[in-house]
Amino acid sequence: MAQNLFDINGKVTVMTGACGVLGATIVKYFASQGSKVVLLDLERAREIGEKIVAEIKAEGGEAMFLPTNVLDESVVEQNCKDIVAKYGTVDILLNGAGGNMGPANVAPDQTIFDMDLDATRKVFELNIIGAIIPTKVFAKVMVDKKKGSIVNFCSMSSFRPLTRVAGYGMAKSALASWTQWLAGELATKFGDGLRVNAIAPGFLLTNQNRTLLTNPDGSLTDRSHKIIGHTPFGRFLEPDELVGALHFLASDASKGVTGTVSVVDGGFNSFSI
Repeated sequence: MAQNLFDINGKVTVMTGACGVLGATIVKYFASQGSKVVLLDLERAREIGEKIVAEIKAEGGEAMFLPTNVLDESVVEQNCKDIVAKYGTVDILLNGAGGNMGPANVAPDQTIFDMDLDATRKVFELNIIGAIIPTKVFAKVMVDKKKGSIVNFCSMSSFRPLTRVAGYGMAKSALASWTQWLAGELATKFGDGLRVNAIAPGFLLTNQNRTLLTNPDGSLTDRSHKIIGHTPFGRFLEPDELVGALHFLASDASKGVTGTVSVVDGGFNSFSI
């Protein structure tokens, strides 16, 4: 019988930022494929995280939630120790922690001179340092066994500047560069079993961007209409449309793939008029 290159049964998958709309969908999917999933998120997300874990276990899966702070290396190191103590290893790291904050944007009635630099620093730190620290910690486990897959979460703003989201756009562009650099760094120094890739989701409705894309009555904002008008699919994506690409990048099906950014966007990035 031919080997199933997509098999992740028994693999230990760690995801940061796991308790949001996208994270919940992703960890539930990985658990449904037999992966042991670890949800890392802030302490304030504990109730949500434990609910997700309970849902996974009710379906026969294996999961646990650990509170973390991706900007504190000592906290992430303790997370890693706890995970290895329970599951023995880490096979897959999904760096999902990230996000934006309003003051780091430049609103239509503002200019560059109104840009909040403190907020911009925080957004940059969360999206970049918040990926570097977990990678430094969990990659050590992967290096020891010469095998592991790391997947970062980029954005449409990794490829082109989008209006308003200045700080977030710079951070996600840097994350794409970090993905490519790290892929070469790990492979040349520790072997071809260490792979680093990224996924670039298109536009989805999440808790973070809902106020930007929808009005209080639930109707779409002008910005949403512009996005959909530039998307060949003619709609926002659904969270479960990301899991196939993630499964590919996490599994041996992509064992020859590293340093790439896989776009899942309904055609947004390739479309022009």
